[in-house]
Amino acid sequence: MEVFHGSDKLHEECGVIGIHAPGVPLISQMVCYGLIALQHRGQESAGIAVLKDNKMQYYKEMGLVQEVFSNEILDRLPADIGIGHVRYSTTGESYVSNAQPLVVRYKGGSIALAHNGNLVNAGEIREKLEDEGSIFQTSIDTEVIANLIARNYHMGMKEAVIESVKEIKGSFALVIIIDNMLIGVRDRNGLRPLSLAKIDGGYVLASETCAHDVVGAEFVRDIEPGEVVIIDSNGVESMRFAENCRKAVCSFEYVYFARPDSIIDGRNVFVTRKEAGKILARENPVDADMVIAVPDSGTAAAIGYAEESGIPFDVGLIKNKYMGRTFIQPDQKSRELAVRLKLNAMKDNINGKRLILIDDSIVRGTTSAKLVKTLKDAGAKEVHIRVCSPPVTHSCYFGIDTPNRQHLIGAIKTVEEIREMIGADSLAYLSAEGLVQGIGLPKCELCTACFDGDYPMEVPESADKLRFE
Repeated sequence: MEVFHGSDKLHEECGVIGIHAPGVPLISQMVCYGLIALQHRGQESAGIAVLKDNKMQYYKEMGLVQEVFSNEILDRLPADIGIGHVRYSTTGESYVSNAQPLVVRYKGGSIALAHNGNLVNAGEIREKLEDEGSIFQTSIDTEVIANLIARNYHMGMKEAVIESVKEIKGSFALVIIIDNMLIGVRDRNGLRPLSLAKIDGGYVLASETCAHDVVGAEFVRDIEPGEVVIIDSNGVESMRFAENCRKAVCSFEYVYFARPDSIIDGRNVFVTRKEAGKILARENPVDADMVIAVPDSGTAAAIGYAEESGIPFDVGLIKNKYMGRTFIQPDQKSRELAVRLKLNAMKDNINGKRLILIDDSIVRGTTSAKLVKTLKDAGAKEVHIRVCSPPVTHSCYFGIDTPNRQHLIGAIKTVEEIREMIGADSLAYLSAEGLVQGIGLPKCELCTACFDGDYPMEVPESADKLRFE
């Protein structure tokens, strides 16, 4: 969101990857390449933890993956098992001490853990553990999980992990190194994605299949909601810690978070966005000369809209791909400059034309207003905005950075009021039914809470926004 990062998008919290391949060379490098593929899921910190000959090592720092890791650093991390993490956090928690993977030492050895998601009962468990004498060094929920596992180690580590994840509530995709095992866990609702792939000599776990592709792994399957997979020298063992829970895959993975070339729970992200764009064209047609996209997240939907409407798709906005990390904008003038730095209009292409601008979502509306002005200043005759998701009306408690509800424009203004505020000639959103149809999964298997308030589990009434991982 702009108040934090000069952006008007929801932010995914993290991306995780784990590789178990004893004897295979360059595992740390493979983890690093996988993290680069997952960079869109978190751009504030990056880290890798490895195990070799029962020795745990790790390195993590603030910055993009390629800023954090050099060949020299990776060469100092020999590995049979490796896990990696990229992180996005809210302002105030962006410290290297909160970067992951988290490595903790306990009576039986060391645990390395990386977590994508957010726990809704972390405060309650942390308080209980502190009352029992536990000491915490970070403000992240991941340390709560690590402490639970360490406390239960006497059960044996497989059982310790299972008993620990039974206690936590919320969203989580975990990759863990413990006792020469790589363990993956997906929360009981499957809110956060996690999948398994096979490479020569071992296995890979990752938030998205695009990371499998980069390291040359062959996709095997998605980890099921409520499943724990244990990878060791004997292969892959599957166990369940929760049964008969409602599957509720985050619908925003398909709208915006995931890379278009990823497949999540059997659905190719590009295909779902393109199909949603076609449905958007049927639901909200408008007479115009050209369909353009807010790059890159609106591109697939714009192609679908153009195909369905018969109006040609062309380039209207050029994105600067070398922005690096987003940064806080201290004043209005700097924020406006940052928008122009990120996106610039193709004047000769759009001059005198009636445009349909396709975006994946509108959160605050501030960037939309600036884009409409940019396009009209460049000579666009009309700008009609079509949004390939319903209005965002509710905060997320499951590991996505959303503003408080009073800052969500879809929660406080009508569509006509939003249109007037952003200066568009017309504005229309994809319907909730159209979104579900575009994704291609049953409504009962999706979390659409940010659009309709239908949370898949009980959320705290006292807090409109929780601490994020």
